[in-house]
Amino acid sequence: MKPLLAKKGKTTSAGTSLKDEAIVVARPKPRPRVRKRTPEEIEEIFGRFHAVEPEPKGELEHSNPFTLLVAVVLSAQATDAGVNKATRRLFELADTPEKMVALGEDKVRDLIKTIGLFRNKAKNVILLSEKLIAEHGGVVPEDRDVLQSLPGVGRKTANVVMNMAFGHATMAVDTHVFRVSHRLWLSKGKTPDAVEADLMKIVPQTYLLHAHHWLILHGRYTCKAVRPLCETCVIADLCFSKDKRI
Repeated sequence: MKPLLAKKGKTTSAGTSLKDEAIVVARPKPRPRVRKRTPEEIEEIFGRFHAVEPEPKGELEHSNPFTLLVAVVLSAQATDAGVNKATRRLFELADTPEKMVALGEDKVRDLIKTIGLFRNKAKNVILLSEKLIAEHGGVVPEDRDVLQSLPGVGRKTANVVMNMAFGHATMAVDTHVFRVSHRLWLSKGKTPDAVEADLMKIVPQTYLLHAHHWLILHGRYTCKAVRPLCETCVIADLCFSKDKRI
């Protein structure tokens, strides 16, 4: 590394002349440029996640596909802990579409008022419940496109339900998955759909079922948006992000 030498003729704080000494300023070590991950690196990343948590679970409390669907709809722009606090009482009273419709929008709204956007979410919960009854016999459909046709259900929600309720290898991209995928050079996609497509192509089939859970949990508890906990990260040596702190 070539040192940066201070100009001569200056005087240091100790009163000595810089003609007699030089100040060496180390250049910061440049980060590697973003590149495509090798299959071996991707295998190692997810292999380590698997070694730490072989069977990762989502943190939204639910008892059946319907309560899972409702919980995920309510989780938009809200924390899982906050949703769980609200849904415990809600699901005691209504764990099927029929019971939810009977409960009514006003009561649902009152029960979930601690969650952000609760008014619109309560409306969507009733509307999707009515649609499930009218068009699907009160059963949550095992079809992503059909799920996305329900009020308040987007692609991420549909992917979560397909994965957790029905065991399909889908990739639900939330803010954690989006951030971690970029930091780990798994995707350069500018949208959740683009990141999803990249991950579905490169994640080994062995790990695909649980991949989005590992990425979510890693982003939530270790690779945080602000002050990531790099010192405890199991894949720190495989990370070259500009946000890396060690």
